[in-house]
Amino acid sequence: MPLCDFETFDSLVVPADSSAAAELAAALPRSRVLKAFNTNFAATLLSGVVGEAELPTTVLITGDDADAKSLLADVVTAGGLRAVDAGSLKRARELEALGFLQLTLAAGAKIPWTGGFGVVG
Repeated sequence: MPLCDFETFDSLVVPADSSAAAELAAALPRSRVLKAFNTNFAATLLSGVVGEAELPTTVLITGDDADAKSLLADVVTAGGLRAVDAGSLKRARELEALGFLQLTLAAGAKIPWTGGFGVVG
């Protein structure tokens, strides 16, 4: 079986009640694990906007260490992007699902690689 099926990307999926970030945190218990950037394509990070509507690029950040999240949010905003604290590391599962959906839509040419999801608020 190939490492990744580029038709479905199913080999990237983790159990429904977990996330890749949670698996890393379990394997590295003395580390501060954050989940961020996987809901952003490189083009939107570079341009600072998402899609034709040019919504501001927002980096969603999850994690259990408030200081680590704050530090990353400061780096993100210093780079001219928006940062939103999306909750505890348990929310990484939702970020991974959203990123996975976005990846499969773009790979299937249903959205452009300059598109994706934006946060309006």
